Amino acid sequence: MSDRTILGSADVPDQQLLAYAAAALSLDEADCRLAGSRAEVVDYDLDAITTGGRWWVTADLETPDGPASVRFFVKLVQSWSRSPYFAFVPPEMRELAERGVPWRTEPLVYASDLGERLPDGLTMAGAVDVRPVDELSTVIWLREVDVVESDWPVEQLARAARLLGRLAASPDVRPLSSLGEADGRRGVRSYAEGRLAGQVVPLLRADELWQHPVLAATFDAPLRGRLLAHLDRVGEHVEWLETVPDGTAHGDACTNNLLVQAGGDDLVLIDFGFWSTQPIGFDLGQLLLGDVQIGRRPAATLPAVEQGCLPAYVDGLRDEGCDLPLDVVRRAHALQMLIFTGFSSFMLEGLLEQPGRDGRDGGGDEGKAAAPDLLEQAAERARIAEFVLDLVDETEAVAAAPARRRA
Repeated sequence: MSDRTILGSADVPDQQLLAYAAAALSLDEADCRLAGSRAEVVDYDLDAITTGGRWWVTADLETPDGPASVRFFVKLVQSWSRSPYFAFVPPEMRELAERGVPWRTEPLVYASDLGERLPDGLTMAGAVDVRPVDELSTVIWLREVDVVESDWPVEQLARAARLLGRLAASPDVRPLSSLGEADGRRGVRSYAEGRLAGQVVPLLRADELWQHPVLAATFDAPLRGRLLAHLDRVGEHVEWLETVPDGTAHGDACTNNLLVQAGGDDLVLIDFGFWSTQPIGFDLGQLLLGDVQIGRRPAATLPAVEQGCLPAYVDGLRDEGCDLPLDVVRRAHALQMLIFTGFSSFMLEGLLEQPGRDGRDGGGDEGKAAAPDLLEQAAERARIAEFVLDLVDETEAVAAAPARRRA
């Protein structure tokens, strides 16, 4: 019995599913029969603006060796103009915003030979099919990865950092670094002149917003002042970063996207939606901050994690022949964290559903106090901003001279 109706346009005919499953088992399709199949929605807490759906699909086969089952991960990737969040983009910015998130990148990466080019220690889930659904969406079928859970101690994060450094500087990977960028380059300047200028800056400069009780209790005047002072220097920071050598960036190298394989040492890269060419040091930001942003790791651990990961990342660069000085990498890493995360650290989901922007409640007794969990989230985000600003200030002397350009 089969039921895959929830897949909709992401589904394939039974014979195609049989072919996928037989190949996964290294069997001849003619010797197998599809006995049944089922699809279920993947339980995933984090929304992604270019993801239209995620499903597990199980194929039950009758084979010469007896019954067997194979499971696939199916992902529908789409233009983010189809995301409900696109409605919050000001109309005058929508064309620029849509171009700024090239949704076709992930299908292009999975359809490429990247898996054969990755440095030792990194691999990626095997794609069995990458198929356009319509002009604004593509479905990707991937083989299941046998994953083990990890609490990611600093030593393991440092190993990931070294591998990300190798990825950034790898000459084998470099020819694929710009896949999808024809839809809109995602460099630092593009982000600074796009989302940062159009969405983050107006809020950061809005005095009214900072009267919100959650922000007033967590982002104090000195912290906001430090953010605003560097906001005035964004142009200068971008210009310096553009003197830093480019590397290949996964683009969202948080631990959710670095799977630990059962029975193997390789880390499995997934979710290539932000794969791009970026200044060296880019991927360190999400490796450090990603788990803190979602509450998996306290911000108080950031200095120790940075101390373990930065030298390891530089070691990875050295493995691939890049000799950019550590202090330059640290400055580039700090500025990219500031621009891509630090400035927007106050933007919490659900913030404006709490007491009003002017500090008054929205009516009713329940609006008179901010939710404790939102207050704690905001406090952690403030600690992220402080950590990033401290790192930027500590590396100020490096900005006195342009970074060396190296291919």
